[in-house]
Amino acid sequence: QLHIVESGGGLVQPGGSLRLSCAASGFTLDYYVIGWFRQAPGKEREGVSCISTSDGTTYYADSVKGRFTISRDNAKATVYLQMNSLKPEDTAVYYCAAVPHSRITTVQAMCVTLPKVFATWGQGTQVTVSS
Repeated sequence: QLHIVESGGGLVQPGGSLRLSCAASGFTLDYYVIGWFRQAPGKEREGVSCISTSDGTTYYADSVKGRFTISRDNAKATVYLQMNSLKPEDTAVYYCAAVPHSRITTVQAMCVTLPKVFATWGQGTQVTVSS
């Protein structure tokens, strides 16, 4: 059974950093597109960053470009999201989702649409940016 667990969230001051981890079990990460999404209170879930585990192609939302970096370690079946220069508006529950590469057209498509069919989601991890 496919399973995803996010970790690494917490409380951080503005300007600080956090690294989120998305660990997969029950499947290898080869030939998947993995995405980080976030949902703030009262707002819709939005795509933050996505990566192809086969060729490393990445996509970033404009709001996080230059501050966040997505990476993968296929041997550990884990995808990371390094978040630097955090802002209060980055406060949200961060979710990880995986879709087989054959079921999504592009890495960008993974991030700009909320994958539902063929997607495996984690339970989320809270990130709070506050002084």
